[in-house]
Amino acid sequence: MKNKLKIWDLPVRLLHWLLVSSIAAAWYTSEDIGPLHEYCGYAAASAVAARLLWSFAGSSYARFPQFVLGAGPTMAYLRQVLAGTAPRYLGHNPLGGWMVVALLSCVGLVAFTGWLTTTELLWGYAWPVRIHESLAWLLVALIAAHVGGVIFTSWQHRENLVAAMFSGNKSPEESPETPAD
Repeated sequence: MKNKLKIWDLPVRLLHWLLVSSIAAAWYTSEDIGPLHEYCGYAAASAVAARLLWSFAGSSYARFPQFVLGAGPTMAYLRQVLAGTAPRYLGHNPLGGWMVVALLSCVGLVAFTGWLTTTELLWGYAWPVRIHESLAWLLVALIAAHVGGVIFTSWQHRENLVAAMFSGNKSPEESPETPAD
């Protein structure tokens, strides 16, 4: 068995799968105006808040500065992806880092607008519901792009990123980075 490095710590993995399950449950209960849909939204919002906090306290690969790079490196990486020469990263690659930001932001906005629809001030108005539903569809598109990116990157680098998100481990071979922990 090859040597493995612990890349994604337990809180990152638990929060990731909590987000997956709470978003799936919220989608499943989207026609239910009752408390179950709201509880799913609160679970997703809590996972986003905890993930943001963990970006300051977690291991090196959990911290946003490790994987959220500027426009220059991100665009350079995108050109490498398009040319078929993108390097492998142990943690999130630059596009994956920005996808994390986009997904967490969108989930936060969906949860916030969902909560707004329950407030006394906005109860019964259609426009907050329309914004909430539009953001939910944007979230579906982002999730599809995320899953597509995971499949493409797994294929490109011949590694199972889904399994790595369960175990937290990745093989150190052929990585452009040196692990910090």
